Amino acid sequence: MIANPYPLGLRLAGRRVVVVGGGAVATRRVPALLDAGADVFLVSPELTPALHAHVDAGRLHWAPRRFVPADLDGAWLVQVAVDDPLAAASVSAAAAERRIFCVRADDRSAATAWTPAVTRHGPVTVAVFGGGDPRRAMGVRDAVRDLLNVRTGLAAAGRDTTPGGAAPGRVALVGAGPGDPELITVKGWRLLTEADVVVADRLVPGLLLDELRPDVELVDASKIPYGPSRAQEEINRILVDRALAGKVVVRLKGGDPYVFGRGGEELLACAEAGVPVTVVPGVTSAIAVPAVAGVPVTHRAVAHEFTVVSGHVAPDSPDSLVRWPALAGLRGTLVVLMGLKNLAAITATLTAHGRDPATPVAVIQEGTTGAQRTLRSTLGAVAADVVAAGLRPPAIVVIGDVVGALDV
Repeated sequence: MIANPYPLGLRLAGRRVVVVGGGAVATRRVPALLDAGADVFLVSPELTPALHAHVDAGRLHWAPRRFVPADLDGAWLVQVAVDDPLAAASVSAAAAERRIFCVRADDRSAATAWTPAVTRHGPVTVAVFGGGDPRRAMGVRDAVRDLLNVRTGLAAAGRDTTPGGAAPGRVALVGAGPGDPELITVKGWRLLTEADVVVADRLVPGLLLDELRPDVELVDASKIPYGPSRAQEEINRILVDRALAGKVVVRLKGGDPYVFGRGGEELLACAEAGVPVTVVPGVTSAIAVPAVAGVPVTHRAVAHEFTVVSGHVAPDSPDSLVRWPALAGLRGTLVVLMGLKNLAAITATLTAHGRDPATPVAVIQEGTTGAQRTLRSTLGAVAADVVAAGLRPPAIVVIGDVVGALDV
């Protein structure tokens, strides 16, 4: 019989936490550690694209090799996220020698610490242990979350079933919002709780993945900008195959499924295969990120229009579908997504076709998250200022007088 755990909240800010493994389990667990402010050291020969993104952003340290006991020197906690029992046992032994608590994804009975089923409701975090049974913990967690939502008028509907009682295979294209996990819609969150399979992009809030049931299949379909990506055809195949096998599949996409995403292609692929699809709109970063940075995309007597364009293709490229000269002549707000790489060419094109170089510009990196950074400049200087400041994707560029509309 496993003894009851002693419940404890760990304050990990600035403290070293070692994660061994770079696969799906680590992808789900690392965001919560980062959210707690931990100094995460990840050891694994390979990483998922989502974990690579954390490394590239400087949020954690990565040793691209196998674990050695010295990795635990100075650590307060270790999470073993590998499915090799011998490798996991070696990490446990090294942790025991150093009296460091060890969480094991492969064998809860061999671990000295457990990660509970967690739900977050504003400043309230509810953690549930199920006596070693993850399903029991998840069930209680979900009941508590429903109760919290009922108290705020947000009760979630139950899972739809067929007359025979079995849930049919289907796909939901869910917008996860711009980065803050609380900005997902209630319907999107409910569908996540029902999912058997979640196919997630890099830009989805990591804490949403941390709350998935342990038996959920997580497919990392991350698309790191200008780097390797899983072919869209493969993503379509996964959605269709899992749904035809009777699974409830959530395609979780950053922002909104259709705003410069490929949700339309995914819907068409499912429709061609006879798979029913639900589309759940998401809060788009084009509006939300400027808003949280103090920039309204429209404002009375300042801007009566706003235009959202993708900047992932350079203005002079034959592949560009944007009429940049026409945009230069508009008086309203211009919001550019995925435009950091081509920012110099974009600003040069706009000024060459008549947009005032003194036009205010704001660049917001990782908006709505704890890593948000905002740079304010002008159209003529912003490209150089972004390089000097070291800003990186994902970032939103807002061009127009609304950038200073709320300055007081």
